[in-house]
Amino acid sequence: MPTIFSKIIQGEIPSYKIAENELFFAFLDINPIVKGHVLVVPKVEVDKLFDLDENYLSQMLVFAKPIAKAIEAVMPCKRCGISVIGLEVPHAHLHIVPINQADDLNFTRQKLTVSSDELKQIQETILLQLSHSDL
Repeated sequence: MPTIFSKIIQGEIPSYKIAENELFFAFLDINPIVKGHVLVVPKVEVDKLFDLDENYLSQMLVFAKPIAKAIEAVMPCKRCGISVIGLEVPHAHLHIVPINQADDLNFTRQKLTVSSDELKQIQETILLQLSHSDL
């Protein structure tokens, strides 16, 4: 049975897509811990991140780099942090989160409720920055 991330990748579930290539798909978390929180997901359905082969794993960070740089440029943050938890969905994924302090990566705190209009605005802002980036 496909995971929710596979359904998002296939377009069966709508998402706020940030980037895509032949290996990966990135989209806004609709229940973020911080506004601008993006998930990077391999298109191959693997439960644990470190079960990906070395090439795939390294390419995931290369794919995530311009996304993180774009988020840092447009969201009020000092940098982007990354986290791998993977307990909620049995599909490897990387969280890219704009942070100002270490506690901004605290996944035990209450998630934000963000309107679809605000998610669309955040998506458009990040996409615009990506389109003007040489990264």
